[in-house]
Amino acid sequence: MDKLRIGLVSVSDRAAKGIYQDLGIPTLKNWLSTALKTAFTIESRLIPDEQKIIELTLCELVDDLACHLILTTGGTGPALRDVTPDATLAIADREMPGFGEQMRQISLHFVPTAILSRQVGVIRKQTLILNLPGQPKSITETLAGLKDQQGSEIVAGIFASVPYCIQLLEGPYVETDPSVIKAFRPKSAMR
Repeated sequence: MDKLRIGLVSVSDRAAKGIYQDLGIPTLKNWLSTALKTAFTIESRLIPDEQKIIELTLCELVDDLACHLILTTGGTGPALRDVTPDATLAIADREMPGFGEQMRQISLHFVPTAILSRQVGVIRKQTLILNLPGQPKSITETLAGLKDQQGSEIVAGIFASVPYCIQLLEGPYVETDPSVIKAFRPKSAMR
């Protein structure tokens, strides 16, 4: 069976230049290490907000390294340098609009400016690519969703749908730790 391969891409001019430390990739690695029961490998990239570089990086992770999942962080707002969604859409075969809708839905519970986010989800070949927000707290909230004080789910995190999507794309069977995020798949798709 194929081992789950995940690409992590942090898009930031200043972090790429070493002006400040990137927090996106460490946040993603930490969250994935607690959320996934399935063994996985990571390919990570820290790159500037340059559309061509983002496109080439995503293509490398899909076409050359055969990642099953790519999570990007940063560059999803309306600022002129925020071109991550543009690059992602440019290399996509198909768009998965539900992911962007759900990310904004989660963020709207915290800030009204969530409507300014242009996060997208797409498929290139057999790889799911998701643009996440840039702030560590927002990354975690987007992936895990929102729970009330009793631990009941208010809004599902986007990662609840990721394992089944990877399965539908003929990737490995991905299992999660339900105390972090409960993966949803129909009974007929469970193993």
